[in-house]
Amino acid sequence: MLKSLISLMRPRQWVKNLFVFLPMFFGGALLNVSCWTADLLCFIAFSLMASAVYCINDVRDAESDRMHPVKCRRPVASGRVSAATATALGVALAAGSLAVSFLALPHAALTCSLVLITYLALNLIYSLGLKDIGIVDVCILALGFVLRVLVGGIAASIVLSPWIVLMTFLLAMFLALAKRRDDLLLMSQGTFEGRPSISNYNMPFMDMSLAVTGAVTIVCYIMYTLSPALENRLGSNYVYITSIFVVAGILRYLQIAMVEHRSGNPTSIMLHDKFIGMCMAGWILVFIFILYL
Repeated sequence: MLKSLISLMRPRQWVKNLFVFLPMFFGGALLNVSCWTADLLCFIAFSLMASAVYCINDVRDAESDRMHPVKCRRPVASGRVSAATATALGVALAAGSLAVSFLALPHAALTCSLVLITYLALNLIYSLGLKDIGIVDVCILALGFVLRVLVGGIAASIVLSPWIVLMTFLLAMFLALAKRRDDLLLMSQGTFEGRPSISNYNMPFMDMSLAVTGAVTIVCYIMYTLSPALENRLGSNYVYITSIFVVAGILRYLQIAMVEHRSGNPTSIMLHDKFIGMCMAGWILVFIFILYL
């Protein structure tokens, strides 16, 4: 039972919550111990809240998950965890998340808690019906990542650049569209009945949306690296070099989605695809060199 409950919490998905550290990274505060402490606690709080959302969503989606070739193995869909147990765990995790926010982040407790509650409410509304509306569903998923960045900035007392917010939204939208494309592909093959929102999409639209979103993300990032405000703040005009890794990474993801047809699990791709891993490592190393050396 314990193993099933841990699986229900999806700890592997907590990697998404690393977005809370982005403000600290771009703000040049990686050497600030107090920022690390605040954002680490923020990461824990958001991970608990995200797990609460997973529990609630799994209860809500149990019937449709049973018809999915992969999601049918989830604890609630497979019957290993009852709906009542999953709901109780979700409530406990949400309460624990708010407790961490209030007790461990006194300087920003109220604001961080409001962001966490907003994330929970947004996902509840999503689960209750908005996930069935095409485009709206991926926008809500993208907003979830924006909230991660927002709460990370609040916890570390770092003012967010509009560029970071915009790029976070665009990248998350890109990944969400790729995931929807994979669902659409499975549905067309008859291996997955699909959620109602999938009926609002077709393959040409998904391919065009992915290409457009990927291109806009790249352009936005290049404009960010060339902005005078960034050059003045960092004292360097070489940040544009990191664009090479961004372009290569997005092209690789497009290849995974459109050529290899396996974009259904963004977290797994980020963790296991060697090419994307090298792009991320190169991007981080170059950025660290520019920011801190």
